[in-house]
Amino acid sequence: MGKASLLLLSLVVPFVLLLLPVSRSATVVTHLPGFHDRLPFHLETGYVSVDEETGAELFYYFVESERSPDTDPVILWMTGGPFCSGMIFFEVGPMKFVLAPYNGSLPQLAYNPYSWSKTASIILLDSPVGTGFSYARDVEGYHDIGDFSFSMHVLTFLNKWFTDHPHYQSNPFFVGGSSYAGKMSPIIAQHISQEIELGKQPRINLKGYVVGNPVTGSDYDDNFRVPYAHGVGIISDQLYEAAIRNCKGSYIRPTDKMCARVLNTFQNAYRYYLCNIWANDDSTREALGVKRGTTGEFIRCKKSIPYASEVPSSIKYHFNLTSRGYRALVFSGDHDLVIPFLSTHAWVRSFNFSVVDDWRAWHLDGQAAGFTITYANYITFATIKGGGHVSIEHRPKECLAMARRWLDNEPL
Repeated sequence: MGKASLLLLSLVVPFVLLLLPVSRSATVVTHLPGFHDRLPFHLETGYVSVDEETGAELFYYFVESERSPDTDPVILWMTGGPFCSGMIFFEVGPMKFVLAPYNGSLPQLAYNPYSWSKTASIILLDSPVGTGFSYARDVEGYHDIGDFSFSMHVLTFLNKWFTDHPHYQSNPFFVGGSSYAGKMSPIIAQHISQEIELGKQPRINLKGYVVGNPVTGSDYDDNFRVPYAHGVGIISDQLYEAAIRNCKGSYIRPTDKMCARVLNTFQNAYRYYLCNIWANDDSTREALGVKRGTTGEFIRCKKSIPYASEVPSSIKYHFNLTSRGYRALVFSGDHDLVIPFLSTHAWVRSFNFSVVDDWRAWHLDGQAAGFTITYANYITFATIKGGGHVSIEHRPKECLAMARRWLDNEPL
């Protein structure tokens, strides 16, 4: 966010927000603009205050399990970015947009039959502050946002949310996320585990975490992009051989001029974009219970707010949690060039845990849906055949089957 924008926020936001209460609030949503029937699932939206000094509040969507909500797991799901809102339309959410040519009217919605709400209750969270409909009353709330404040705000959110929803405190709980949120998930899970060990209340029934195509650290994430791209035929033998010759196996922070030139040839943009029209409509905001005057234009992935990536690698958090007996499902689309499955499997293997169920195909409807391997300390790695960086959206049916089996303690 530029200095002019921050100055404008500092002048306008305090006056607009003085009349708004600083309290947890929730709205039960039964109908949504663009969907012509009553919602076929229980949806609650709301805000939870996570920083009294800046008035920061995180916006959430809670989708109750459509199977057995009294006993099914509860999953906190966050979308990568950072500053990308998953709302209820992306990845594990229960709705999707009808992909028809835009005619100027409000986009139409459809039910997602492969939502993870088929097997678990889901908290979809706009985090960090500034994402989606989450906001801060004081402009200072948009400063110094990074991995540490992100994780502590989510911990505060969960403690307050479970206090307000005590009937879910005994349900198995999992932290989950994709891409950059996959980096944050084990960090947040470790915060929760430490509070459990200290006997703090409410006692969240943490059982483990789920990460899809997760960011971990550049030493693993970046160094496998070139070998993967060559393996699937994206770059030529000549370019790959030049990279090996000049980079000598290190494709991040190249010091060799010829290596840098080769890598510039290799770079390719990877963007994901969907229209923001629905979220900016007044009827939508009213239905969702969005507080007036708290946010301006909805942008699914905000790139204007500075963010500090303060944790260089999340691998130690994965190791700490799995060593303590928390379950972990780590999955990757096998067509992901942003975080290649080779890099993800490499850091999983680096733990040197013994193999419990060796590398094999896993199936759905009689077809191979990917490959999987399970290690000691309850860590399962799985690939999604044909899945890209957001494999849940590319292969939703397969990902739901994988999640259901794993959450139900069944082999993939």
